[in-house]
Amino acid sequence: MAKKFKIKKGDRVMVIAGDDKGKTGEVLKVLTKKDAVIVSGCKVARKAVKPSEQHKEGGFINKEMPIHISNVKKVEG
Repeated sequence: MAKKFKIKKGDRVMVIAGDDKGKTGEVLKVLTKKDAVIVSGCKVARKAVKPSEQHKEGGFINKEMPIHISNVKKVEG
């Protein structure tokens, strides 16, 4: 049976723990198997990418990484 969370895609959340504590953003994706969410503008990592069809040049891209669902709380607005 699938897990149920009160936080869904599109909700505004605030990070309450970690390096990005206090930041707010919109939930881009909910990862139920990892109990995590991906929040826009939070926990951004620079990832190296090889040249491919999508990234002609290669180099570095900024990518949002998952945050455990216990480290975010839903905010109004």
